[in-house]
Amino acid sequence: MRAYRLLAHSLTRAFAPAVARLPILALLCLSAFVGPAAAQTPVDVELVFAVDVSGSVDPDEAKLQRNGYVQALLNPKVQAAIRGGPFGRISATYVEWAGESHQHTVVGWTELSDPASIERFAASVAEAPMMTEQWTSISAVIDYAVPLFGNNGFEGTRRVIDISGDGENNRGRPVEEARDAAVARGITINGLPILNDRPNPWGGAAPNDLEAYYREHVIGGPGAFLVPARDFDAFADAILSKLLLEVSGIPPTGRGQGRGRDFAAR
Repeated sequence: MRAYRLLAHSLTRAFAPAVARLPILALLCLSAFVGPAAAQTPVDVELVFAVDVSGSVDPDEAKLQRNGYVQALLNPKVQAAIRGGPFGRISATYVEWAGESHQHTVVGWTELSDPASIERFAASVAEAPMMTEQWTSISAVIDYAVPLFGNNGFEGTRRVIDISGDGENNRGRPVEEARDAAVARGITINGLPILNDRPNPWGGAAPNDLEAYYREHVIGGPGAFLVPARDFDAFADAILSKLLLEVSGIPPTGRGQGRGRDFAAR
């Protein structure tokens, strides 16, 4: 029996260093298998273009919106603003939305830096199939957009959801709840309300004051602002102005600002 105990003691002493090294060896093997974590590309802003294609937007108006974003991206002033940031690049994704169950990523996250990358992104937006759906759920598109910032390959100094639309939230949870949840995660929501006084295609009345509605219920977060468009024909000019501000990170003064202290606390 004593011989067995001595043998066991000798084996324990002999293998103790190897046993002690097992956790380290296991970690080294695991890291070799998994590989290094993917690096996040630093950008000046991560930007979600969230564009309304609800039933109140007819095909011609939907095309005007698409063209407005495309032309704004191709504008030399916007491209110069992108290159002029600290990192000289931004990332963007283009989403179209309508009711509670319709949010569609038209073009996924893309780095925009030189003219070639911007032109490719703009061409992908222009060439994608176009569709419209019923109802307007601003809250649903905010909830859809927030997770898009996770593991998207980019690390922005700012994260922004750019919402354009021609109506008030009429489906889904209250838009204020979705806005506040996004702002709590450090995301800014800017707005581009499209103002028009025509009735909806199904006979519903046009919003009374969509600009005030967006200001009070939709936009929020650090430096948030809105740029209203008088109608769909004026959309291209409005998105150009708005995109220049978003890329530069300088909010407008006066009419486009938020609601002061209460607004900044959102």
